[in-house]
Amino acid sequence: MAKRRESGFPARDAIVAFIRAHPGKVGTREIAREFGLKNADRAELKRILRELADEGEIEKRGKKISEPAVLPATLVADITGRDSDGELVAVPAEWDEVESGEPPKIRIHIPRQSRPGTAPGVGDRALLRIEKLEVPDAAVYRGRVIKIIDHAKTRVLGIFRALPGGGGRLVPVDKKQAGRELNIAKADSGGAEDGDLVSVDLVRSRGFGLASGKVKERLGSLASEKAVSLIAIHTHEIPQSFSPAALREAEEAKPPDLKGREDWRDVPLVTIDPPDAKDHDDAVHAQADPDPNNKGGYIINVAIADVAFYVRPGSALDRDALARGNSVYFPDRVVPMLPERISNDLCSLVPGEPRGALAVQMVIGHDGRKRSHSFHRILMRSAAKLHYAQAQAAIDGRPDDTTGPLLAPILKPLYDAYAVVKRAREERDPLDLDIPERKILLKPDGTVDRVVVPERLDAHKLIEEFMILANVAAAEMLEKKSLPLIYRVHDEPTLEKVHNLQEFLKTLDLPFAKAGALRPSLFNRVLAQVKGHDAEPLVNEVVLRSQAQAEYAAENYGHFGLNLRRYAHFTSPIRRYADLVVHRALIRGLGLGEGALPQSETVETLTEVAAQISLTERRAMKAERETADRLIAHFLADRIGATFQGRISGVTRAGLFVKLTDTGADGLIPIRTLGTEYFNYDEARHALVGSRSGAMHRLGDVVDVRLVEAAPVAGALRFELLSEGKPMPRGGRRQDTSRPRAAAHPGRSLRRKDRRPGKSRTGKSKKGKSWKA
Repeated sequence: MAKRRESGFPARDAIVAFIRAHPGKVGTREIAREFGLKNADRAELKRILRELADEGEIEKRGKKISEPAVLPATLVADITGRDSDGELVAVPAEWDEVESGEPPKIRIHIPRQSRPGTAPGVGDRALLRIEKLEVPDAAVYRGRVIKIIDHAKTRVLGIFRALPGGGGRLVPVDKKQAGRELNIAKADSGGAEDGDLVSVDLVRSRGFGLASGKVKERLGSLASEKAVSLIAIHTHEIPQSFSPAALREAEEAKPPDLKGREDWRDVPLVTIDPPDAKDHDDAVHAQADPDPNNKGGYIINVAIADVAFYVRPGSALDRDALARGNSVYFPDRVVPMLPERISNDLCSLVPGEPRGALAVQMVIGHDGRKRSHSFHRILMRSAAKLHYAQAQAAIDGRPDDTTGPLLAPILKPLYDAYAVVKRAREERDPLDLDIPERKILLKPDGTVDRVVVPERLDAHKLIEEFMILANVAAAEMLEKKSLPLIYRVHDEPTLEKVHNLQEFLKTLDLPFAKAGALRPSLFNRVLAQVKGHDAEPLVNEVVLRSQAQAEYAAENYGHFGLNLRRYAHFTSPIRRYADLVVHRALIRGLGLGEGALPQSETVETLTEVAAQISLTERRAMKAERETADRLIAHFLADRIGATFQGRISGVTRAGLFVKLTDTGADGLIPIRTLGTEYFNYDEARHALVGSRSGAMHRLGDVVDVRLVEAAPVAGALRFELLSEGKPMPRGGRRQDTSRPRAAAHPGRSLRRKDRRPGKSRTGKSKKGKSWKA
C-alpha cells in the first residue's frame, strides 16, 4: 500500500505505484480514499489521472484504472483502418478483451521507400517491430512492418448447397459468418456439387437480399472419406503442398555416412512413441554410470534425427518449413512440416537402418540432477520401435516377443534412470495440472468411432522427462557458447490473473497466500488440497486459465510451468521449426560440420522467426481443435433430443458452455433458456446466479443436458439444461458483476452474436487454453 499523505497533494509517482499494485481493481474513489483526499481535491485528482492516461502511464477500463499493457518488441497485428490523419492503425492479432480491455492502437509507420512485400493495407495481417510513442494520442505505439503475413480477404470458404433450378447457395464455415449465406448463380457455380467444400470470390454485396459469389475453387467433398479437416486447413490457410523445388531437394537427398560423425551404431537406442506414429525422431538409452564417484547415477543418451543435415538454411525445404512452422495433426491426417521423403524416411529412426542424429549424453547424479552433458553428431541404428503401452506392459511383467529380449538390457535401465530423474523433478516441483486429453478414433470411412482418454503411463513420463533434460542441456550449451537461439518461454501469471484466482479460491475457502516470488509450488499446494474432491476438475480448470500461454522468443525469460530458468525445444526437428534452429546453432557452436546456423542469424532476425512460428503454432492448435469440434458435431448430429451428462466448462454473460463426459464435445446453453428469472454473471465465482432464487450454475458443476441443435459445418452444439442450479453457499454474497441478462421468455431472443454456439459475447472461444511445455 502506498503511504497516505501527511501534507500536500500526493506525487504522481505515488499514484501510479498504487494503481500498479492493484491492477484493474481501483478507481478514482479508491485512490482518493487511499491518499485521504477530500471533495475539494477530487477535481485535481481527476485532472492528474487524465494527464497520466494521455501520457500512456495508466489506462481506464470503465470506472477502473490500471497500468497499460506493454506490447512486446515484435508482434503480429491486424491492420483495422485509418485514423483521422489518414494513417493506418493496427491492433494486436492475439488480444483478450475480456481480461485486458480494449486493445492498444498501433500507428503504422510507412517509410518513403518500402521493401518489397512490406506495403500494408487495411485488412492485412503483418509482423511489426513495435516502439512506444513518446507523446501518445489515439495510438500508444508505432509499428514498422517487417513483413506482410496475410492480405485482406475477399474470398469466402463454405459448403455449396445446390438448388433445384441450378446454381446454389454457399453456407460459410466460419462461425463469425454464420447466417450470411451467399447466392451462387448457375454460371458461377464452377461445376460444384452439393456438399462440396468450395472457395468463393465475392461478386457484389447488396443492400438487401443475399450477396453473390463465384466459385473459384472446388476443394473436396464433405461426403467423401476423411474430408472434415479440409475445412480447417483451408480456413486457416495451412500450406498443404510443397514447392517443386522443395520436393526435388527431398528426392535428391542422400543418407549420411560416417564422415564427420561418431559411430554409435552399436548403442542400443530405442524409440518409444504412440502406436500410430509415422515419424520417429527421438531415441533413448540409459545405463548405470560406471564412475565410482557417481554411485547410483546414470548416463542417459537422447538421440534426435539430424534434420539439419538435409534442410539447409535458405534452401527451398527451409523456406517451406518456415512457412509451416510446425506439423499439424488431425484425427484423419497429418499436414507435415517437411516432405515425407524427409520426415517418414530419411529422418525417421526406424529399426535396423543407419540414420544420422544429433545426440546429447547426460550424466545424472544419484539425486537425479544433471551433472554434465555433451553433444555429438552420430550415425546410429535403432534397436527397436516400441509404443508406450508395449514398453509399460513389459516393465509390468507382460513382455511380448519384441520386448522380452529388451527387458533386462534396455528397458529396465531406462526405467531405473527415470526413477532417479523423477527425484529431481519432484524437488523442482513444476506445475502439476491434471487435465485429461481426449483422442478421437475414426472408422475407415473417416467418421468418428469413439472418443477415448489414453491412460497416462510411466512410459509417457519417462520420455517426457528425458526430452526435458535434453532441451535444458541444449539451451545451456548455446548460452555457454554465447550463440543466438530460440527459447521456449512461459511467463508467470499476471498480477491481475493471480488476484482473480485468489478471489475465486476464497469462494471455496481455499487459501492462496502469495509471499515472495510466484512459484508453481503455490498452485500445486492448492491442487493438492482438492485432490480426490468434487472441486478437483473445477480448480484444475481455473488454475489452467490463470496461466500465460507458452511461446517462442529469442530472448529468455524462463519457463514458469516447468520451473526452469532456461529451456529450448531440441527434440522434434521433424515437426517443429524451432528445434531445427536449435540444431543448427549447436552445429555452429560445436563445429559439428554442415548445416550450421548462418552467421547472419542474430537475436534480431531470430526474434522475427520466433514471432512467426509462435503464430503458426497457435494456428495449428486452433485448426486441430476446430476439426475435433466438427467431427464430434457430425457424430452427434443424428442424436438430437438425446440426453447426456457433462460438466460446465465455461461461464459467460452469453450462457454456459458444457463439455460432455463421454465425447468431450463442447456446446452452449444460452442464458435465455436457463429459467424464468434473470441470471447475473458472478465473475469471482465463475457462475451464473439467479437474481430471485439464488440458484447457481458454476464452472465445474456436473449437469445433465439435452442436445437441441447440432451444426456440423461450424462444429457447434446447443444444449438445454436439465439439472437444477445449486443453492448459493450459506453466507455467500451475490455479486452482480455484470448488467442483468434476459430471462427466458418466449418472445425474447438474444442478439445474433449471443446466439452463436461455441462463442461468448466477445466472440472469443471459452474453451480452456493450455500453456503446453
